[in-house]
Amino acid sequence: MSENMTTTTTAPTENLRERALKLDAADPLAGRRALFALDDGVYLDGNSLGALPVHVPARVQDVLTRQWGELRIRSWDESGWWTAPERIGDRIAPLVGAAAGQIVVGDSTSVNVFKAVVAAVRIAGEGRDEILVDATTFPTDGYIASAAARLTGHRIVPVAPADVLAALGPRTAAVLLNHVDYRSGRLHDLPGLTAAVHAAGAVAVWDLCHSAGALPVGLDEHGVDLAVGCTYKYLNGGPGSPAYLYVAERHQAVFDSPLPGWNSHADPFGMTAGYAPADGSVRGRVGTPDIVSMLTLEAALDVWDGVSVDAVRAKSLALTDFFLECVEAYVPAGRVVSVTPAAHAERGSQVALRCAEAEPVMRRLIERGVVGDLRRPDVLRFGFTPLYVGFADAERAARILADVLAEVPAGNTVG
Repeated sequence: MSENMTTTTTAPTENLRERALKLDAADPLAGRRALFALDDGVYLDGNSLGALPVHVPARVQDVLTRQWGELRIRSWDESGWWTAPERIGDRIAPLVGAAAGQIVVGDSTSVNVFKAVVAAVRIAGEGRDEILVDATTFPTDGYIASAAARLTGHRIVPVAPADVLAALGPRTAAVLLNHVDYRSGRLHDLPGLTAAVHAAGAVAVWDLCHSAGALPVGLDEHGVDLAVGCTYKYLNGGPGSPAYLYVAERHQAVFDSPLPGWNSHADPFGMTAGYAPADGSVRGRVGTPDIVSMLTLEAALDVWDGVSVDAVRAKSLALTDFFLECVEAYVPAGRVVSVTPAAHAERGSQVALRCAEAEPVMRRLIERGVVGDLRRPDVLRFGFTPLYVGFADAERAARILADVLAEVPAGNTVG
Protein backbone atom coordinates (compact mmCIF):
# COMPACT_ATOMS: atom_id res chain seq x y z
CA MET A 1 0.00 0.00 0.00
CA SER A 2 1.33 3.42 -0.86
CA GLU A 3 0.28 7.03 -0.79
CA ASN A 4 -1.72 6.30 -3.93
CA MET A 5 -3.42 3.32 -2.35
CA THR A 6 -6.39 1.77 -4.06
CA THR A 7 -8.50 -0.86 -2.37
CA THR A 8 -9.15 -4.33 -3.65
CA THR A 9 -11.52 -7.13 -2.73
CA THR A 10 -9.28 -9.99 -3.72
CA ALA A 11 -8.67 -11.20 -0.13
CA PRO A 12 -11.89 -12.43 1.50
CA THR A 13 -12.23 -11.81 5.22
CA GLU A 14 -12.12 -15.49 6.10
CA ASN A 15 -8.91 -16.02 4.15
CA LEU A 16 -7.17 -13.20 6.00
CA ARG A 17 -8.38 -14.50 9.35
CA GLU A 18 -7.13 -17.97 8.52
CA ARG A 19 -3.78 -16.62 7.40
CA ALA A 20 -3.48 -14.61 10.61
CA LEU A 21 -4.03 -17.72 12.72
CA LYS A 22 -1.44 -19.65 10.73
CA LEU A 23 1.07 -16.85 11.02
CA ASP A 24 0.53 -16.64 14.77
CA ALA A 25 0.95 -20.40 15.12
CA ALA A 26 4.32 -20.20 13.34
CA ASP A 27 5.52 -17.09 15.18
CA PRO A 28 8.62 -17.81 17.33
CA LEU A 29 7.83 -14.77 19.48
CA ALA A 30 4.19 -15.68 20.12
CA GLY A 31 4.93 -17.04 23.59
CA ARG A 32 6.17 -13.64 24.74
CA ARG A 33 2.62 -12.32 24.79
CA ALA A 34 1.90 -14.24 28.00
CA LEU A 35 4.55 -12.14 29.75
CA PHE A 36 2.37 -9.02 29.50
CA ALA A 37 -0.80 -7.84 31.22
CA LEU A 38 -3.22 -7.55 28.31
CA ASP A 39 -6.99 -7.73 27.98
CA ASP A 40 -9.12 -9.07 25.14
CA GLY A 41 -8.69 -5.95 23.05
CA VAL A 42 -6.03 -5.04 20.53
CA TYR A 43 -3.35 -2.79 21.97
CA LEU A 44 -1.62 -0.88 19.19
CA ASP A 45 -0.24 2.02 21.20
CA GLY A 46 3.00 0.52 22.47
CA ASN A 47 4.81 3.22 20.51
CA SER A 48 3.43 5.63 23.14
CA LEU A 49 3.31 3.43 26.26
CA GLY A 50 4.38 -0.19 26.35
CA ALA A 51 2.27 -2.80 28.09
CA LEU A 52 3.00 -3.90 31.66
CA PRO A 53 5.07 -7.09 32.03
CA VAL A 54 3.15 -9.27 34.49
CA HIS A 55 6.07 -9.90 36.85
CA VAL A 56 6.89 -6.23 37.39
CA PRO A 57 4.38 -5.40 40.19
CA ALA A 58 5.84 -8.04 42.50
CA ARG A 59 9.35 -6.76 41.85
CA VAL A 60 8.28 -3.19 42.55
CA GLN A 61 6.58 -4.36 45.73
CA ASP A 62 9.93 -5.74 46.86
CA VAL A 63 11.61 -2.42 46.11
CA LEU A 64 9.01 -0.60 48.20
CA THR A 65 8.57 -2.94 51.14
CA ARG A 66 11.95 -4.63 51.59
CA GLN A 67 14.55 -2.46 49.89
CA TRP A 68 13.07 0.86 50.99
CA GLY A 69 10.84 -0.22 53.88
CA GLU A 70 13.32 -2.53 55.64
CA LEU A 71 16.82 -1.83 54.39
CA ARG A 72 16.21 1.87 53.88
CA ILE A 73 19.49 3.76 53.29
CA ARG A 74 21.43 0.50 53.19
CA SER A 75 19.85 -0.29 49.84
CA TRP A 76 22.10 2.19 48.06
CA ASP A 77 24.83 -0.40 48.57
CA GLU A 78 23.15 -3.67 49.50
CA SER A 79 20.43 -3.51 46.83
CA GLY A 80 22.66 -1.94 44.19
CA TRP A 81 20.79 1.33 43.92
CA TRP A 82 23.94 3.39 43.43
CA THR A 83 25.13 1.45 40.37
CA ALA A 84 21.67 1.06 38.78
CA PRO A 85 22.09 3.79 36.10
CA GLU A 86 25.10 2.04 34.54
CA ARG A 87 23.94 -1.52 35.24
CA ILE A 88 20.61 -0.95 33.52
CA GLY A 89 22.36 0.94 30.74
CA ASP A 90 24.39 -2.18 30.06
CA ARG A 91 21.15 -4.15 29.73
CA ILE A 92 19.78 -1.70 27.17
CA ALA A 93 23.06 -1.62 25.25
CA PRO A 94 22.56 -4.88 23.26
CA LEU A 95 19.12 -3.69 22.17
CA VAL A 96 20.65 -0.67 20.44
CA GLY A 97 23.89 -2.27 19.29
CA ALA A 98 26.25 -0.82 21.88
CA ALA A 99 29.01 -2.39 23.93
CA ALA A 100 28.84 -2.16 27.72
CA GLY A 101 29.99 0.98 29.48
CA GLN A 102 28.51 3.51 27.05
CA ILE A 103 24.92 3.98 28.26
CA VAL A 104 23.74 5.58 31.46
CA VAL A 105 20.06 5.56 32.49
CA GLY A 106 18.42 8.52 34.15
CA ASP A 107 16.53 11.78 33.68
CA SER A 108 14.03 12.38 30.88
CA THR A 109 14.60 12.23 27.14
CA SER A 110 14.42 16.01 27.00
CA VAL A 111 17.13 16.43 29.63
CA ASN A 112 19.34 13.93 27.83
CA VAL A 113 18.81 15.68 24.49
CA PHE A 114 20.00 18.88 26.13
CA LYS A 115 23.10 17.18 27.56
CA ALA A 116 23.87 15.52 24.23
CA VAL A 117 23.44 18.57 21.99
CA VAL A 118 25.51 20.87 24.22
CA ALA A 119 28.19 18.20 24.59
CA ALA A 120 28.16 17.63 20.83
CA VAL A 121 28.89 21.25 19.94
CA ARG A 122 31.65 21.30 22.55
CA ILE A 123 33.17 18.17 21.02
CA ALA A 124 32.95 19.76 17.55
CA GLY A 125 35.03 22.69 18.78
CA GLU A 126 35.43 26.29 17.70
CA GLY A 127 34.76 27.60 14.23
CA ARG A 128 31.46 25.76 13.83
CA ASP A 129 28.33 27.66 14.80
CA GLU A 130 25.37 25.73 13.35
CA ILE A 131 23.20 22.98 14.80
CA LEU A 132 21.11 21.12 12.23
CA VAL A 133 17.79 19.87 13.60
CA ASP A 134 15.18 17.69 11.94
CA ALA A 135 12.44 20.17 11.04
CA THR A 136 9.82 17.41 11.29
CA THR A 137 11.01 16.06 14.62
CA PHE A 138 9.06 15.62 17.84
CA PRO A 139 8.61 19.25 18.97
CA THR A 140 10.48 18.93 22.27
CA ASP A 141 13.69 18.00 20.48
CA GLY A 142 13.47 21.28 18.57
CA TYR A 143 12.70 23.25 21.70
CA ILE A 144 15.62 21.73 23.58
CA ALA A 145 18.04 22.13 20.68
CA SER A 146 17.07 25.81 20.41
CA ALA A 147 17.77 26.29 24.11
CA ALA A 148 21.14 24.55 23.68
CA ALA A 149 21.91 26.85 20.75
CA ARG A 150 21.15 29.95 22.81
CA LEU A 151 23.36 28.69 25.63
CA THR A 152 26.32 27.94 23.36
CA GLY A 153 25.98 30.85 20.93
CA HIS A 154 25.08 28.62 18.00
CA ARG A 155 22.42 28.96 15.33
CA ILE A 156 19.63 26.45 14.75
CA VAL A 157 19.14 25.31 11.15
CA PRO A 158 15.86 23.39 10.72
CA VAL A 159 16.18 20.89 7.90
CA ALA A 160 14.20 17.93 6.63
CA PRO A 161 16.11 14.64 6.96
CA ALA A 162 16.13 14.29 3.17
CA ASP A 163 17.93 17.63 2.93
CA VAL A 164 20.61 17.04 5.57
CA LEU A 165 23.31 16.18 3.03
CA ALA A 166 22.84 19.46 1.21
CA ALA A 167 22.77 21.45 4.46
CA LEU A 168 25.99 20.05 5.92
CA GLY A 169 29.02 22.28 5.69
CA PRO A 170 32.10 23.66 7.45
CA ARG A 171 29.92 25.59 9.90
CA THR A 172 27.98 22.51 11.05
CA ALA A 173 28.81 21.54 14.62
CA ALA A 174 26.13 18.96 15.39
CA VAL A 175 23.13 17.29 13.79
CA LEU A 176 20.13 16.09 15.83
CA LEU A 177 17.85 13.60 14.10
CA ASN A 178 15.08 11.19 15.00
CA HIS A 179 15.74 7.62 13.89
CA VAL A 180 12.01 7.04 13.26
CA ASP A 181 9.55 9.86 12.57
CA TYR A 182 6.92 9.88 15.29
CA ARG A 183 4.08 10.89 12.94
CA SER A 184 4.63 8.78 9.84
CA GLY A 185 6.78 5.92 11.12
CA ARG A 186 9.43 6.67 8.48
CA LEU A 187 12.82 5.14 9.31
CA HIS A 188 15.71 7.43 8.50
CA ASP A 189 19.10 6.28 7.21
CA LEU A 190 21.17 6.27 10.41
CA PRO A 191 24.29 4.69 8.85
CA GLY A 192 24.34 6.93 5.79
CA LEU A 193 23.49 10.16 7.58
CA THR A 194 25.97 9.49 10.38
CA ALA A 195 28.73 8.91 7.83
CA ALA A 196 27.82 12.13 6.03
CA VAL A 197 27.84 14.12 9.28
CA HIS A 198 31.29 12.77 10.09
CA ALA A 199 32.56 13.54 6.60
CA ALA A 200 31.54 17.15 7.22
CA GLY A 201 33.50 17.17 10.48
CA ALA A 202 30.38 17.39 12.66
CA VAL A 203 28.92 15.30 15.50
CA ALA A 204 25.85 13.07 15.08
CA VAL A 205 23.17 12.91 17.79
CA TRP A 206 20.30 10.46 17.33
CA ASP A 207 16.94 10.23 19.11
CA LEU A 208 15.99 6.55 19.36
CA CYS A 209 12.62 6.88 21.09
CA HIS A 210 10.69 5.20 18.27
CA SER A 211 13.29 2.64 17.24
CA ALA A 212 14.92 1.11 20.33
CA GLY A 213 13.25 -2.22 21.03
CA ALA A 214 11.60 -2.35 17.61
CA LEU A 215 14.52 -2.69 15.19
CA PRO A 216 18.31 -2.97 15.11
CA VAL A 217 20.08 0.35 15.64
CA GLY A 218 23.79 -0.44 15.49
CA LEU A 219 25.18 2.51 17.45
CA ASP A 220 28.71 1.13 17.65
CA GLU A 221 28.72 -0.43 14.20
CA HIS A 222 27.74 2.82 12.51
CA GLY A 223 29.93 5.12 14.59
CA VAL A 224 27.17 7.17 16.21
CA ASP A 225 28.62 9.80 18.55
CA LEU A 226 25.76 10.43 20.98
CA ALA A 227 22.23 9.08 21.28
CA VAL A 228 19.25 9.38 23.59
CA GLY A 229 16.05 7.45 23.99
CA CYS A 230 13.07 6.81 26.21
CA THR A 231 12.24 3.47 27.82
CA TYR A 232 8.44 3.59 28.17
CA LYS A 233 7.60 2.71 24.57
CA TYR A 234 8.98 -0.51 23.06
CA LEU A 235 11.11 -1.18 26.16
CA ASN A 236 7.98 -1.30 28.38
CA GLY A 237 9.55 0.52 31.33
CA GLY A 238 6.34 2.15 32.51
CA PRO A 239 4.90 5.68 32.38
CA GLY A 240 7.63 8.25 32.84
CA SER A 241 10.35 5.63 33.17
CA PRO A 242 13.85 7.11 32.95
CA ALA A 243 15.50 7.75 29.62
CA TYR A 244 19.07 6.93 28.65
CA LEU A 245 22.12 8.60 27.18
CA TYR A 246 24.70 6.91 24.94
CA VAL A 247 28.18 8.40 24.79
CA ALA A 248 30.52 6.57 22.44
CA GLU A 249 33.62 5.40 24.29
CA ARG A 250 35.88 7.52 22.09
CA HIS A 251 34.12 10.69 23.31
CA GLN A 252 33.79 9.92 27.00
CA ALA A 253 37.03 11.58 28.09
CA VAL A 254 35.94 14.89 26.51
CA PHE A 255 32.20 14.63 27.18
CA ASP A 256 31.45 18.00 28.81
CA SER A 257 27.96 17.91 30.29
CA PRO A 258 26.09 21.19 30.72
CA LEU A 259 24.52 19.67 33.86
CA PRO A 260 27.44 18.65 36.10
CA GLY A 261 25.56 17.27 39.07
CA TRP A 262 27.00 15.60 42.14
CA ASN A 263 26.17 12.12 40.80
CA SER A 264 28.61 12.60 37.92
CA HIS A 265 31.44 13.83 40.14
CA ALA A 266 34.62 11.76 40.35
CA ASP A 267 34.20 11.79 44.14
CA PRO A 268 30.49 12.36 44.73
CA PHE A 269 30.71 12.03 48.48
CA GLY A 270 33.74 14.27 48.80
CA MET A 271 31.39 17.26 48.61
CA THR A 272 34.15 19.49 47.26
CA ALA A 273 33.43 22.94 45.88
CA GLY A 274 35.12 22.24 42.56
CA TYR A 275 33.68 19.87 39.97
CA ALA A 276 35.77 16.99 38.63
CA PRO A 277 33.94 14.67 36.20
CA ALA A 278 33.92 10.93 36.72
CA ASP A 279 35.31 8.59 34.12
CA GLY A 280 33.19 6.78 31.56
CA SER A 281 29.44 6.91 31.08
CA VAL A 282 29.00 8.08 34.69
CA ARG A 283 29.65 11.57 33.31
CA GLY A 284 26.13 11.47 31.92
CA ARG A 285 24.56 11.34 35.38
CA VAL A 286 23.27 14.47 37.08
CA GLY A 287 21.39 14.17 40.38
CA THR A 288 19.97 11.42 42.56
CA PRO A 289 18.31 8.85 40.28
CA ASP A 290 14.61 7.98 40.50
CA ILE A 291 15.15 4.57 42.03
CA VAL A 292 11.58 3.24 41.99
CA SER A 293 11.09 4.01 38.29
CA MET A 294 14.59 2.84 37.46
CA LEU A 295 14.17 -0.53 39.14
CA THR A 296 10.75 -0.90 37.54
CA LEU A 297 12.49 -0.53 34.19
CA GLU A 298 15.16 -3.02 35.19
CA ALA A 299 12.51 -5.61 35.99
CA ALA A 300 10.64 -4.89 32.75
CA LEU A 301 13.76 -5.55 30.69
CA ASP A 302 13.58 -9.22 31.72
CA VAL A 303 11.10 -9.78 28.88
CA TRP A 304 14.02 -9.30 26.48
CA ASP A 305 16.02 -12.20 27.87
CA GLY A 306 16.76 -14.57 24.99
CA VAL A 307 15.14 -12.34 22.38
CA SER A 308 16.94 -11.40 19.16
CA VAL A 309 16.36 -7.86 17.95
CA ASP A 310 16.64 -9.22 14.39
CA ALA A 311 13.71 -11.56 15.12
CA VAL A 312 11.73 -8.63 16.48
CA ARG A 313 12.44 -6.65 13.33
CA ALA A 314 11.41 -9.51 11.06
CA LYS A 315 8.09 -9.86 12.87
CA SER A 316 7.55 -6.10 12.93
CA LEU A 317 7.86 -5.87 9.16
CA ALA A 318 5.64 -8.90 8.65
CA LEU A 319 3.01 -7.48 11.01
CA THR A 320 2.91 -4.06 9.39
CA ASP A 321 2.85 -5.60 5.91
CA PHE A 322 -0.07 -7.79 6.91
CA PHE A 323 -1.97 -4.95 8.57
CA LEU A 324 -1.60 -2.80 5.46
CA GLU A 325 -2.82 -5.69 3.34
CA CYS A 326 -5.87 -6.12 5.55
CA VAL A 327 -6.62 -2.40 5.50
CA GLU A 328 -6.43 -2.40 1.74
CA ALA A 329 -8.78 -5.38 1.56
CA TYR A 330 -11.36 -4.13 4.07
CA VAL A 331 -11.45 -0.34 4.04
CA PRO A 332 -13.61 1.50 1.51
CA ALA A 333 -11.70 3.29 -1.22
CA GLY A 334 -10.58 6.82 -0.45
CA ARG A 335 -11.17 6.76 3.30
CA VAL A 336 -7.55 6.29 4.40
CA VAL A 337 -4.11 6.69 2.88
CA SER A 338 -0.94 5.21 4.31
CA VAL A 339 1.74 7.79 5.01
CA THR A 340 4.10 5.10 6.28
CA PRO A 341 6.68 4.09 3.67
CA ALA A 342 6.02 0.82 1.89
CA ALA A 343 9.75 0.05 1.61
CA HIS A 344 11.03 -1.99 4.54
CA ALA A 345 14.27 -0.02 4.66
CA GLU A 346 12.25 3.13 5.35
CA ARG A 347 9.69 1.79 7.82
CA GLY A 348 9.76 1.72 11.61
CA SER A 349 7.28 -0.35 13.61
CA GLN A 350 4.13 1.70 13.22
CA VAL A 351 1.57 2.37 10.52
CA ALA A 352 0.19 5.87 10.10
CA LEU A 353 -3.00 6.32 8.08
CA ARG A 354 -4.23 9.71 6.97
CA CYS A 355 -7.95 9.92 7.60
CA ALA A 356 -10.12 13.04 7.32
CA GLU A 357 -12.25 11.86 10.26
CA ALA A 358 -9.33 10.77 12.41
CA GLU A 359 -10.60 12.00 15.79
CA PRO A 360 -14.07 10.38 15.77
CA VAL A 361 -12.67 7.25 14.12
CA MET A 362 -10.00 6.72 16.77
CA ARG A 363 -12.49 7.42 19.52
CA ARG A 364 -14.79 4.69 18.21
CA LEU A 365 -11.92 2.29 17.66
CA ILE A 366 -10.90 2.64 21.30
CA GLU A 367 -14.50 2.11 22.39
CA ARG A 368 -14.40 -1.19 20.50
CA GLY A 369 -11.14 -2.30 22.05
CA VAL A 370 -8.68 -1.31 19.32
CA VAL A 371 -6.34 1.13 21.03
CA GLY A 372 -4.19 3.30 18.82
CA ASP A 373 -3.76 7.04 18.89
CA LEU A 374 -3.82 10.02 16.55
CA ARG A 375 -1.78 13.02 15.60
CA ARG A 376 -3.88 16.02 14.74
CA PRO A 377 -5.36 16.87 12.47
CA ASP A 378 -5.75 13.71 10.43
CA VAL A 379 -3.30 10.89 11.21
CA LEU A 380 -4.29 7.58 12.83
CA ARG A 381 -1.27 5.87 14.40
CA PHE A 382 -1.01 2.14 15.07
CA GLY A 383 2.09 0.88 16.84
CA PHE A 384 3.11 -2.76 16.44
CA THR A 385 5.08 -4.15 19.37
CA PRO A 386 6.25 -7.59 18.21
CA LEU A 387 6.67 -9.01 21.71
CA TYR A 388 2.92 -8.95 22.32
CA VAL A 389 1.05 -8.02 19.13
CA GLY A 390 0.05 -10.85 16.83
CA PHE A 391 -1.25 -11.25 13.31
CA ALA A 392 -4.79 -11.94 14.49
CA ASP A 393 -4.62 -8.60 16.28
CA ALA A 394 -3.62 -6.89 13.04
CA GLU A 395 -6.46 -8.50 11.07
CA ARG A 396 -9.02 -7.70 13.77
CA ALA A 397 -7.89 -4.08 14.00
CA ALA A 398 -8.20 -3.59 10.25
CA ARG A 399 -11.63 -5.23 10.19
CA ILE A 400 -12.94 -3.05 13.02
CA LEU A 401 -11.43 0.01 11.37
CA ALA A 402 -13.46 -0.77 8.27
CA ASP A 403 -16.62 -1.19 10.36
CA VAL A 404 -16.04 2.13 12.10
CA LEU A 405 -15.42 3.93 8.83
CA ALA A 406 -18.69 2.55 7.50
CA GLU A 407 -20.46 4.20 10.45
CA VAL A 408 -18.64 7.56 10.48
CA PRO A 409 -19.85 9.87 7.72
CA ALA A 410 -17.13 10.66 5.23
CA GLY A 411 -16.02 14.26 5.17
CA ASN A 412 -13.34 15.06 2.69
CA THR A 413 -11.91 11.85 1.33
CA VAL A 414 -8.15 11.64 1.17
CA GLY A 415 -5.94 10.75 -1.70
